Amino acid sequence: MRDMTNLAPWDNSSRLCSMEPTAGCSPTVPEPELYRSIQAVLPKDTDHQQAPDCLNKGMLRWTLHKKVQNNPANSLSLVWVLIKELEKAERWDCRKHIIPLLHTLMYAIIQTAYIPDELYKRVYDFCKRLLTYPHPYCTVGLSYTRQIKTERFNPGLMFQRMLIAEQRLRNEHYPFQERVFVLADPEVFSGSLAQVLLGDIEASASASGGFLSPLDHMRSVVQHSIQAALGAEQCNGSKLAQALKDMEHDVEQYFQEVLATLEQSVEEGSRGDGRTSRSRLQKLYSEIVTDIDSEPLSRGPLSDCPLPNPEMSFHMWTEDLDIWRELAKWLRSSSMSEQFSLSPEPEDFELGESPDLIPSDKTRFSVMSNDSGIERDLPPTADPSSVSPLDAASMSTSWEHCKSEPESSKLSRRGGIKMKPSVKDSMVLMQDTLEDHVSLGGGGGGSGGRGGRRGTTLQRRAGNSAMQNPFPKQQRHFTARIVVMGDDRVLGRLAKAYYFFRKRESRRLFLTMKVNLQFYYIPVCRVPAPLSTVRESVHQSKGNPCALGSYLSMVDPWYNSNIKSLGCMIPKLAMMQETNPVRPKDPFLSDVISYYVRTGQQPVYFTIYFVKITFTSVTKDPVEEVFLTHLEMEFPEFKHILASVREKQKQRSSGEVCGAVVSMNYKKVTLSGRDIDKGISVRTSGAQISAIPSNEAEDLNCLTLTLNESPTKTKNNTVESKIRASNIKIRSLESRSFTVTLDRDCRRTYRHVQSIEIFPCLDPGYCVQKTMRSKFNLGGDKDAGLTKYMSKGLPLPINTFAGIIN
Repeated sequence: MRDMTNLAPWDNSSRLCSMEPTAGCSPTVPEPELYRSIQAVLPKDTDHQQAPDCLNKGMLRWTLHKKVQNNPANSLSLVWVLIKELEKAERWDCRKHIIPLLHTLMYAIIQTAYIPDELYKRVYDFCKRLLTYPHPYCTVGLSYTRQIKTERFNPGLMFQRMLIAEQRLRNEHYPFQERVFVLADPEVFSGSLAQVLLGDIEASASASGGFLSPLDHMRSVVQHSIQAALGAEQCNGSKLAQALKDMEHDVEQYFQEVLATLEQSVEEGSRGDGRTSRSRLQKLYSEIVTDIDSEPLSRGPLSDCPLPNPEMSFHMWTEDLDIWRELAKWLRSSSMSEQFSLSPEPEDFELGESPDLIPSDKTRFSVMSNDSGIERDLPPTADPSSVSPLDAASMSTSWEHCKSEPESSKLSRRGGIKMKPSVKDSMVLMQDTLEDHVSLGGGGGGSGGRGGRRGTTLQRRAGNSAMQNPFPKQQRHFTARIVVMGDDRVLGRLAKAYYFFRKRESRRLFLTMKVNLQFYYIPVCRVPAPLSTVRESVHQSKGNPCALGSYLSMVDPWYNSNIKSLGCMIPKLAMMQETNPVRPKDPFLSDVISYYVRTGQQPVYFTIYFVKITFTSVTKDPVEEVFLTHLEMEFPEFKHILASVREKQKQRSSGEVCGAVVSMNYKKVTLSGRDIDKGISVRTSGAQISAIPSNEAEDLNCLTLTLNESPTKTKNNTVESKIRASNIKIRSLESRSFTVTLDRDCRRTYRHVQSIEIFPCLDPGYCVQKTMRSKFNLGGDKDAGLTKYMSKGLPLPINTFAGIIN
């Protein structure tokens, strides 16, 4: 047997795909050129320090896929070259190249017209060997091993399922649907930036000057599935494409038959070898392509079937936008809603919904309330503006913002009963928290939370290991891929909205039962203009505005090459659009977003922190808030003289501290897991509390408090330069009050604050289960039953390509 590693790709594919360029196909790309292109996109150790080089790598990856997209021979050649590079990286133990090469390989396999069985086996064996590697290689390898094993016996299945789910094609066999929601921060995307992003997404929805219809997508599914199963020896791609093009509505019948054939083959699993499905597709091919002339129906070049970008909706995340209501509208308008009931019970959608979301034959009069429902229990001077922001969002028709309502609509009560979570609802919440706990608590590398020293300094939660999870989530037919674009401010809003979502779902499930939520983040900073306002200038001067994006780029090199580079590319595209206002022929931004949501399936979990803010005025109720990345506290009266004091500190050996005296009580975090309660008093003009580490050496899943002044010695103790704690309580000991700003967002600034208390946010699903179990807990333990195994915290998962690579 010859060594397959030394064979050129056309040594195995010359019989399968014609290497000559055909009509409408791009020219053939030589193997050396593909090799050079692949080497150019691989991440280097210094990429995070060289923004222009990183920017070029993201563009080169996109150019590589575009170069091979319009010729089946090119796609097959790329697959051969990539698997050889992966095997070489394995031999040389060059692990930093495995994840990028593997994602590029799988993206090429999905879109390749036909892949020989020996190549499938070679890819499958490589992915299976990754199971012996540490996290995250074993997690990514397991996912792709399962996909390749299924794809080998059912060629074209990944393309078919992806296209059906993303384009929401009506069928009777595969009910899963997906949609991408792009949410842009209006504080960053204004003017030309918003226009270039919107224009790019609109351009991606069209092809060849026109929008693709559902019938066009059905033709692509039939074309790709038959070619993937038969190959060039038994299929003439050009004739098949022409026959499908001449069909009109009859193509839907063949689409349903092709779909039924492959899905039945998947159900048979190991019992079948794929021969039955191939024979059925061969018969369908003979029916579609009639022998009009004397030429044979087989032995012809294969035609390319480009995979279109998923359906995307673009939204500016203003105060009027409720992303959960947008999801509900998507569910209501789904093409599968008639076949798969979305609301078996009218109480499912307790959102204070608008009339267009309620069926006409199901008129409801219930009103959601957070109080007891008895009017006399309310204070006579109840003011909605004084309610905590977390509760105000629940009482408003919007889940995120509270707006004043007319006096006549403040109370609208009718007779009702108290609804308790059903057993089914409780099990769904329990599965969610149990899965998070199991997947985060095990594995090597960067997975697992604090508690016991690890073999690495990375303590942040990462990965989703299905091998260690005996409690899989309930299968849901809908997947919402939420892509947020902006700086740390938009992530703070996302964390706040996610907390509201979990809080409402813990009371009455609706979206959790039906929708799988996936979060993605593209860091984009606002380019400071020469005539920027004072507020924007102050914002830019307070450290890295995209701290979380920088962290993801540090732990995932492929994210750094492909996603972080967009933050620099979008302003450049906006400038080009201003000088040459022409719609791009090949949309770049939407293509990168599509690549991200399709291959970025490894989450990194960031703790959401709960903060209780108490004001100096005794008549003002405390406020409960959440933040994700950053909290800043400062005393306004010392803000202007702080610069002069720092200058004096540089000139004098003894430190002069200018500020107010505050007391700080915190639980100090140590690598050993033996946290220590400490308390100090210090004079300061303010402090920065960050939840995102700035470098790998300090990557602990905790808060880092840094005082504005240099550390000083006191009689009893020494103030550390950086305090790492899991929870912090700060209180002003003087008559002075301070200001608190959350996630660097001036819209979330609180003034005249007396004290703050910060601790990790508890998952509302866990709180519900704990309350229910405590009634039957007679032993005195804090947690009873399965509650002790549930994840107590509420992390926000942001998807990346690899999670955390050590």
